[in-house]
Amino acid sequence: MKTLQEYIKEGDSKEKSIRNYWTDIAKKHLVGKKIVAVRYLSNDDLEFFMWHSAPLEIQLEDGHWLTPSMDDEGNDGGAVFTTYEKLPCIPTI
Repeated sequence: MKTLQEYIKEGDSKEKSIRNYWTDIAKKHLVGKKIVAVRYLSNDDLEFFMWHSAPLEIQLEDGHWLTPSMDDEGNDGGAVFTTYEKLPCIPTI
């Protein structure tokens, strides 16, 4: 896997390089994985993270969990927007 500095040296804009870098990392970890469970974050976990909004967590077949956050600092749980007509948003609770 290339480093961020290697992406930047390839000549694309810094913004495009950063986007490509993180896209490749996400692809490596997520593409082809099967979702095996979903659940809302527990009250104990809400207290641990000091969050007020419980997001829907998604478990992958390799045992890892995806937990939406309102931002990349982890300040609170986040909603999941979808392209499903009858489920456009999976809200926090």
